[in-house]
Amino acid sequence: MERKNADILIAGGGVAGLTAAAAFGTAGFDVVIVDPTPPVTARDADGADLRTTAFLQPAQQFLETAGLWDRLAPDATPLQVMRIVDAAAEPIVVRDFDAADISDKPFGWNLPNWLLRREMVARLAALPNVDFRPGTGFASMVARTSAALVTLTDGSQISAQLVIGADGRGSPVRAAAGIGVKTKRYGQKAVTFAVTHDAPHNNISTEIHQSGGPFTLVPLPDHDGKPCSAVVWMEHGAEAMRLADLPEDQFEAAANERSAWHYGPLTLAAPRHVWPIISQMADHLTGPRTALVAEAAHVMPPIGAQGLNMSLKDLSCLLDLAQAQPDQLGTPKMLDSYARQRHPDIRLRVTGIDALNRASIAGSPMVQDLRAKGIQALFGITPIRRTLMELGLGAR
Repeated sequence: MERKNADILIAGGGVAGLTAAAAFGTAGFDVVIVDPTPPVTARDADGADLRTTAFLQPAQQFLETAGLWDRLAPDATPLQVMRIVDAAAEPIVVRDFDAADISDKPFGWNLPNWLLRREMVARLAALPNVDFRPGTGFASMVARTSAALVTLTDGSQISAQLVIGADGRGSPVRAAAGIGVKTKRYGQKAVTFAVTHDAPHNNISTEIHQSGGPFTLVPLPDHDGKPCSAVVWMEHGAEAMRLADLPEDQFEAAANERSAWHYGPLTLAAPRHVWPIISQMADHLTGPRTALVAEAAHVMPPIGAQGLNMSLKDLSCLLDLAQAQPDQLGTPKMLDSYARQRHPDIRLRVTGIDALNRASIAGSPMVQDLRAKGIQALFGITPIRRTLMELGLGAR
């Protein structure tokens, strides 16, 4: 049976896991990363993840640390303005939160997930101290005082100082560490797709609220010579499934109505996918020789681009601790510091996004009226508006 020693074993080959491997590998740690499913790195390949990820400023800085940003920057679409539209109000309420109010940079940059995987895999291939094993998964773990002994699905074993669980909301690492999880279900699903439209998006990310959840358009590079946006359409579960199954012309008609024709006619530019919407928090962020990050630690509705950006804050915290005291890698001292630093921020943001989502779901005219008035009031008070933007950006 093969056994290898490593500083870090990362379970999970999604965007968070691949970024973790690049960051720790760039910092000089010996890393093994595993995932039972090889990453799909082409837009038109079967199983391609056609969703997009918005990287806010702190996340972009972490991508630079990981040696990834130079690869990603040519394809990144800036997010200069976050626009909130309450289409249920009379008249419709539209408010623009401009990054220029608080920074000389955009709020962030948007990138397709398949392209992220392609460039991240290429980065790992250039790092001799990173051993990427796509097609091999995490099977079990025994945590000892000096290291964790991890058995993989191919029977091989890795002895690692630190095991990072970046293996999703159903995390096998979390289960192996005996860590429980609390889940909230909203009865919602998200339909994700891409569209072209006549009006330019002008690097504006737009959240349109009515009921059932937001309809969000996020800027992408032009497609077939026309402005293009990624869409996340959150709806009650049965309605989301009905929409996803509509013939293309009927789906486009429904999307145009739901978007309040904000960009003019929308035309499908990618297949539709459906994702369940939940909030979830692990009972603990750590176990013996184990740290949970990303969706293994926290899941929230896709509002305000918080999910993956929180994940990279997890990784940034772990990397800072590992570099400050390499001899403490995976020890209770390091893991206690990680949990102490990350838990308050995670709880704040999961709770805040939960409240925003519940307000967005509301179908009651009275609640919708309060929502519209709240948007106008928060926008109209400059210090509060700037504070909210800084919180959303992760600067506070």
